[in-house]
Amino acid sequence: MRAALDRARAAAAEGEVPVGAVVVRDGEIVASAGNAPRALHDPTAHAEMLALRAAAHRMGRERLEDCDLWVTLEPCAMCAGAIALARIRRLYYGAADPKGGAVEHGPRFFSQPTCHHRPEIYAGIGDGEAGEMLRNFFRARRDA
Repeated sequence: MRAALDRARAAAAEGEVPVGAVVVRDGEIVASAGNAPRALHDPTAHAEMLALRAAAHRMGRERLEDCDLWVTLEPCAMCAGAIALARIRRLYYGAADPKGGAVEHGPRFFSQPTCHHRPEIYAGIGDGEAGEMLRNFFRARRDA
């Protein structure tokens, strides 16, 4: 989670919402990314999407069934869909997202009967630091 939090901090420094993601296989980081929708002018450039794309490209395959994803914020519906399609083995995430999350909030994507793959899910890892980073980011935006 430390590497994902570092990517989130880097994203915040670039003016992006501070979310970071890391794909891990056999204890090694395969790919990592921070949010970049503004920089890339791409609404799909969430940290999870970028990390999954980079890992798939690096490994030369679209299915990452032997990989785990670490992300600082509960994934949204788009990212949950990509996680399922990539066949991620385990999902670890930090802060819950009652407004935009889709794992334990909103559509609860992995609980839907139409979801073909459900990763093991571990929530709340690093949630204090991830949540504080997000609160500080949005507080600074409101105060500006």
